[in-house]
Amino acid sequence: MIKQGTVVSMTYRLTNAAGEELDRADKNEPFSYLHGAGQIVPGLEKALVGALVGTQKKVVVSPEEGYGEVEEHLRTSAKRNQFPPDAELTVGMRFAADDGNGQPIIFTVTELVGEDVSLDGNHPLAGETLHFDVEVVEVREATAEELQHGHAHGPGGHHHD
Repeated sequence: MIKQGTVVSMTYRLTNAAGEELDRADKNEPFSYLHGAGQIVPGLEKALVGALVGTQKKVVVSPEEGYGEVEEHLRTSAKRNQFPPDAELTVGMRFAADDGNGQPIIFTVTELVGEDVSLDGNHPLAGETLHFDVEVVEVREATAEELQHGHAHGPGGHHHD
């Protein structure tokens, strides 16, 4: 049964409100995560509590329980000369920058017009209602090492070298 401290392997299909597929994990490569470690969106994690292997669920996650609402203050612009001279900027390109408090924030280039570069620091799925079609394929207790590291190890999880 899925609860805090279990490693969950699942297949899923993620679509937006228009039914367009955004992501998927199938039986050949299920997605694994440590439940309760904040590795999946809160709305999906809450909906999976108590589920058993074989459980199939359709879960609708609001922006508030997903990647958040679009925050206008995270949309900004810069000049090309603020980037390294050899940077080949393209629309859709993502890069990390400091948020001013020592924390990284990922920006996406949304528009290039002359010397102006439009940037968006929102998650690409911010503001989206997410539709998950999930099947739980495995649930097991996390190892002490997984709990210490805060993520799943092994197939579908994280491997340390």
